[in-house]
Amino acid sequence: MTALYPPGWIDCNRRAGALAEGRMQGMRPLLVLNVVGLTPGLLEHTPRLAAIGRAGFTAPLGTVLPAVTCSAQATMLTGRLPRDHGIVGNGWYFRDLAEVWLWRQSNALVGCEQEKIWNAGRSRFGDGFTVAQMFWWYNMHAAVDCAATPRPIYPADGRKIPSLHTEPAALKHELQESLGRFPLFHFWGPTADIVSSRWIAAATRRVMESRRPTLTLSYLPHLDYDLQRFGPNSPEAVRACGEIDAVAGDLAEWAANAGHTVSVVSEYGIGRVTAAVDINRALRRAGLLAVQEVDLGWELLDCGGSEAFAVADHQIAHVYVRRPERVAEVAAVLRSVGGVAEVLDREAQAAYGLDHPRAGELVAVAAPDRWFTYYYWLDDAKMPDFARTVDIHRKPGYDPAELFLDPHLVFPKLRIAWTLAKKTLGFRTLMRVIGTDAGIVRGSHGRLPERDGDGPVFMASDASLRRDRLALADVRDLLLDLVARG
Repeated sequence: MTALYPPGWIDCNRRAGALAEGRMQGMRPLLVLNVVGLTPGLLEHTPRLAAIGRAGFTAPLGTVLPAVTCSAQATMLTGRLPRDHGIVGNGWYFRDLAEVWLWRQSNALVGCEQEKIWNAGRSRFGDGFTVAQMFWWYNMHAAVDCAATPRPIYPADGRKIPSLHTEPAALKHELQESLGRFPLFHFWGPTADIVSSRWIAAATRRVMESRRPTLTLSYLPHLDYDLQRFGPNSPEAVRACGEIDAVAGDLAEWAANAGHTVSVVSEYGIGRVTAAVDINRALRRAGLLAVQEVDLGWELLDCGGSEAFAVADHQIAHVYVRRPERVAEVAAVLRSVGGVAEVLDREAQAAYGLDHPRAGELVAVAAPDRWFTYYYWLDDAKMPDFARTVDIHRKPGYDPAELFLDPHLVFPKLRIAWTLAKKTLGFRTLMRVIGTDAGIVRGSHGRLPERDGDGPVFMASDASLRRDRLALADVRDLLLDLVARG
């Protein structure tokens, strides 16, 4: 008989009494708050979160290359580097499809199955160890007990309807009936703000109260927005710190009063940038990148037909080279591009634990004050229609300009309202409100920080396992050790 669930899966409904059982097995429930973008240098603006570290301990957290969401989270949850778990960025080139895919959600993409924290925890503590994964990435079909992740619905008429994918499936209705529909448009895009993190925190508490997991992983993305929009030292960044401190602080305080140990982690620090690097345009001008012009006049990146192209991911770009004999030539082109600090071949990638087959033949690292665009067209008249929309799946690279309304738009809110009205009436239309002026972005990440104060941070309310410094790959085992402090 074929198994219906991945190895190690235990149906949530059969474990309703797991917390009580876990206490008998010497476990203490743990809440992990992933406060994206939090650094030791920002703790002065988050006094409630900083208090967790003062009660227990605070340690700088050495990150991985690339220092981006998916790679960092996979490393924390497996205790392994990208060369092992295969998450070399927020997306990569799928060579067998000749397509770039970013922000996929299946947990099957993450290798090291038995090393994942939920399976390692069950091996250590037994079936009484239960896990809720709230909005961490690669969430779908993970072998956890409860989960929720954004999963919009795309009807055939072109609309985008906010929704969730949850495990169990009924959890979606439970959360949205009590908290309202998940605020997708506050989770990413020009209107991204504290509303989405507040909703996730409320959903996390509800799951903790109703399911009583041993380990709860909660992802709070708020600092990602204004630190990228305005830079980490801006007044807007300070205000954002205060907003997330209130939301995360409330959840942490409730959890501590309910008997949980509380840990705070982050994935990376966001540094100030002053300009962007159009890496694909440089490859195109060198005659290496190919495009196809579609019948409507747009140009689309032809990955399979290119001698070389880049998947831009913040301050890192995986550069895929079709023929091995041209790798040195492409590397020379990249090194001549202003704003490119390093070009890593396979040997150099190995030094960072990034030498996985999914990685590009070359990896470009931006200078500290630069980031990489995905732009590949040379004439704006031929840019694809998705370039001026929020579309994280069609763009062959990350686009932080999606955090802004195009400043050149006249009456942008009226334009948005009119477009929404047309969509509601059933007209097929695009929300063309995103600009392509990369100079508007003031914060980025992806390269390794130059000092600990600008990198991620680890805090725990339990001082007994104090560390002076921590590697990202050490997080999994430390979290399990905190659970064992029952």
